[in-house]
Amino acid sequence: MSELSSSRRKFLRNLAVGAAALPLARLPQALAAGLPHLNPADPAAKALGYTDDAAKLTAAKEPTYKKGDDCANCALFQSAQASGGYGPCAAFPGKDVHEKGWCRAHSPKT
Repeated sequence: MSELSSSRRKFLRNLAVGAAALPLARLPQALAAGLPHLNPADPAAKALGYTDDAAKLTAAKEPTYKKGDDCANCALFQSAQASGGYGPCAAFPGKDVHEKGWCRAHSPKT
């Protein structure tokens, strides 16, 4: 009877550990999904002149813009966490920006 009891305890312990670990198994999927994309109409995006496509900008439209500047070559863009052309940006916490985008907070990588 003690063997059955030991086996039962082991089963219940493993069940509890498995149940506790289940949310952690979904963590990589949640991280891969990324953050919501920044909408250019968002008030923070408007305040910094964010656009999803820097190629459409001109110096006349945005005096601080330099041809070739985009989020992918900005120090604020976190390229290590980028996926599918979008990644987090320190200028817009909680949002992903397009790697071909641009805003007035652009700071060239050194």
